[in-house]
Amino acid sequence: MDNRDTQTDSPLRKPSERITLGWREWVGLPALGRIDVLAKVDTGAKTCALHAFYIDDFEREGEPWVRFGLHPDRHSDQYAVHCEARVKEKRDVTDSGGHTENRYVIETKLDVGPDTFAAEVTLTNRDNMKYRFLLGRNALRRRFLVDPARSWRLGKRDT
Repeated sequence: MDNRDTQTDSPLRKPSERITLGWREWVGLPALGRIDVLAKVDTGAKTCALHAFYIDDFEREGEPWVRFGLHPDRHSDQYAVHCEARVKEKRDVTDSGGHTENRYVIETKLDVGPDTFAAEVTLTNRDNMKYRFLLGRNALRRRFLVDPARSWRLGKRDT
């Protein structure tokens, strides 16, 4: 049996070897300014979602790209990171409130504990949400388990 995800080239684990995450953890975004964001681990969300306070689309060498801004610190909008990424696609996403939004989807690297892997991430304005990043089940699949009663299984940091 192949032990790597063919889409992300990430190591996959047998159930007995999977790392257990809490319901909130830190996630690194090495390709988007090498920042860390506080994430809610959300098994109800199919895809990861990242807060972007502006999103502008453009073309680079005939390919669709987006330019967007992040506020990594959930307590302050003073620090902003400006990013660019190739658009994988646009798709309709229905949030937990039943609202459907057409979102840009990018693929970017995530650092979660000892693992670095590529994952699909949708871009949306999460100003009214407590967490700037949702770690969805497609990124969790065959890599992690989730303990919903615990936080910071990978270590707590100052926020």
